[in-house]
Amino acid sequence: MEARTETVTVADGSFDLHLWLPPSGRGPVVLLVQEIFGVGPYIRKVAEDLAALGYVVGAPDLFWRLHPNWVSGHDEAGVARSMELVSTFDVPQGVADAAMALAHLRKLPEAAEDAAGVVGFCLGGSIGYLLAATMELDAVASFYGSALPDATGMMEKITGPLLIVFGGSDPFIPREQVAAVEEAAAGRPNVEMYVAEEAGHAFHNHEAPQFYDPVAAENAWARTVAFLGRHLKPGSPGTSAPEDDARP
Repeated sequence: MEARTETVTVADGSFDLHLWLPPSGRGPVVLLVQEIFGVGPYIRKVAEDLAALGYVVGAPDLFWRLHPNWVSGHDEAGVARSMELVSTFDVPQGVADAAMALAHLRKLPEAAEDAAGVVGFCLGGSIGYLLAATMELDAVASFYGSALPDATGMMEKITGPLLIVFGGSDPFIPREQVAAVEEAAAGRPNVEMYVAEEAGHAFHNHEAPQFYDPVAAENAWARTVAFLGRHLKPGSPGTSAPEDDARP
């Protein structure tokens, strides 16, 4: 699978945008937004899975102002260091960086026209949701974003398709907070919710044994794949790589 690193330039510097291309060389774009552990093995594996489905996937290094190319382990020490780092992270600035990264993705020659989505996990789930409230997107999948319970009022600003995923036994996001998100989503035709009742936080992260729930992960991922497929339509006419646009 072809992969490379792009550079996104913003007013106060530049950051890496890690890129994975589908087998066809062209497709709808998906911005993949990291957890607190950085663009590490887990996010890279998710990116490969999405690219294999036909998407042009970009994962920005959102911690670049604090610790460029931060990657942490999932042991107790790694979790503690990541939590310390994210405590100083400017979320609105992260949303702005994500928007710039998405704009960069959309301009790539491999990007299919007029099809863009976001998939975010943990911190990235919050950023994806907040980004959807500021711009029109074709599909957003938000996994266990801790910002959502306090930002349910922003849901009315999201008009594009939105999939929200939580663990029902998440010690970091109590079930009553998840219920508040469910209540806000009720009756909104553009919003789907999936709550894996027995799963905790970060249950899709196969690199973190203390969090991973294989059954919940499989179910949530199947829903995500179907959701993205309905709205981004990878492999539809116009998403194969024209000879003039294909990169060696």
